[in-house]
Order: sequence, then structure tokens, then C-alpha cells
Amino acid sequence: MSAARDMLCDTARAVFAEAATAGIAPVEEAGFALLLVSEEDGGFGGDWGDVHAVLQIAGVMVPDLPVAELIADETLQPAAMVSLMAGAMGRALALSIDHVNMRQQFGRPLGKFQAVQQSLAVMACEVRAVEAAAAALATRLDAVSLDPSAADFEIAAAKLRANRAVGVLTAIAHQVHGAIGFTEEYDLHRVTVPLMRWRGAHGNDAYWAERLGRQAAGFGGRGLWDAMTARGA
Repeated sequence: MSAARDMLCDTARAVFAEAATAGIAPVEEAGFALLLVSEEDGGFGGDWGDVHAVLQIAGVMVPDLPVAELIADETLQPAAMVSLMAGAMGRALALSIDHVNMRQQFGRPLGKFQAVQQSLAVMACEVRAVEAAAAALATRLDAVSLDPSAADFEIAAAKLRANRAVGVLTAIAHQVHGAIGFTEEYDLHRVTVPLMRWRGAHGNDAYWAERLGRQAAGFGGRGLWDAMTARGA
């Protein structure tokens, strides 16, 4: 973990705030493409945990920008996509919570109705699951020195989990928002539209399910358990 991550995240928020109106240029000028380049070579000298933190912020603030393209290694781009998805999902959840606490129906906030609370609980579980998958993937990538082949299981698992969360999360978010969630003026579509697009990027659900399943089957029963516990050590 980079000792400068807090500073990096503060910088990312400032840069992405500018990028929201100026486009990708401020992001490129800030040198985020150099996050994984060593300090000796003129880069930031960070790790994948730093990349994950920055991309999660991007998913919240500027999901429409192609910030994942700053990762030159194509085999790592699905991992970058998962971090973006985690941030965007968190933003959708926050917007939904704010809306149901503000919107009144039958003399009380929507958030006071049990059915709405249950829907938001499901939504929150999906968000936290994707965040956990993205964080575990970042840890694995750092443990194997960013070798995608050694983290292929985690990449497949994280991308599949994120993909599967999209349908549940976007449906609930728009349900609790009602008609306002579909308007151009409201922020919800700025995260749900990219999420639906990202679901098919770098491989859809079927692609990642097959890729993950083949690896799990290859381990065998005992081998799968040993592989999972070794990764968690």
C-alpha cells in the first residue's frame, strides 16, 4: 500500500472535479497513467491499490470519462473496469438513499416504508460485494507483482460479480427514484448508463462465468479449497 494514497485520493478528487467539465485532458495532465511507473523512471511508484482507489473515485465523479484507458496493459483493463463499477455503484446507492429520505409519500419519507428499505438493503449488499471483490483483486494483483496470469481467477471472479450486480442495482435504483431517475437533469443516469455499458465491456456474464468455471473445475475439489485458502493467507 502506498504511503501517499491519501494525498493521491485528494488529488484525484480535485482533478476529476475539473474533468467533469473539461474532459479527459486534466486526467492525462495529472499523470495518472504513471501511477504504476516506478519513481526511478519518473512515475508515481504506486501499486494496484492506488489505481483501485483512484478509479473508484472516478466511478463516482466522472464515470463517462474513459479513465480505464489509462491502463496500457489490456489484460489489466478488466480489473480497472471493476474498480470503476464499484465507484459508480456506490454513487447510485448514495443517490437512492438521499432520494428516499427526501421524497414524501402519504405524509412520510419513502425511506420509512419497509418495502423500500428492503430494496435498498439488497442494493447495498450488491455494492459491498463488488467493493470487496475489487479490493480483493487489488490485493492479489499487488501480491503477484501485477502479473495478470497469476490473478486470472480473481479478475474473472470480480468482473463476473460486478457484471451480475449491475442488473439488480440499476433496476432497484430506478424503481425507488421513479420517473425522476430517467430525466436528463438528474444524476442517476450518469452512473447507471455507464454501468450497463461496462457490463458487456471486456466480456459479458457468460464469458467470465465460463472462464471462472474452467479454472475452478481445473483445481478440483480439494485443489480449489487449497487455492482459495492460499490466496487468503
